[in-house]
Amino acid sequence: MASERTLILVKPDGVQRRLIGTIVSRIESKGLGIIAMKMLQVTPELSQRHYAEHVEKPFYPDLEGFITSAPVVAMIVEGPEAVSVMRTIIGATNGREAAPGTIRGDFGCSRQMNMIHGSDSVESANREIDIYFTADEICAYDAVLGAWTAASDE
Repeated sequence: MASERTLILVKPDGVQRRLIGTIVSRIESKGLGIIAMKMLQVTPELSQRHYAEHVEKPFYPDLEGFITSAPVVAMIVEGPEAVSVMRTIIGATNGREAAPGTIRGDFGCSRQMNMIHGSDSVESANREIDIYFTADEICAYDAVLGAWTAASDE
């Protein structure tokens, strides 16, 4: 199985609740690698680029207000089937409905304030990664533990 990359954002509620380390730990415990990470303040312009498909929708002003309300932590996560694996770890969009054991199921209690964003497809991941990171911010590397987290034919 070829390695994939996905964009993960710890949203303002996750940052404010000091859950960054917990979320990073869950990602790494699953055997995925973090090859880029930074904290930043999302601007209205950045929000509009990221959520371009939602800008004209009635809920967008609240979404923009939330995502720009406090810093986020942006990460590029890499590994076999990283997009789908992260979507599983993250859980359902609504924290009240997300399964226990998922990030949103354990920490989220809202549809909007749901701790974390993860790309929904490889195509979305590529687009979103380009929005948040430049090539020189990415530190791809072969983890020594890589051979211990997935078979070579996966």
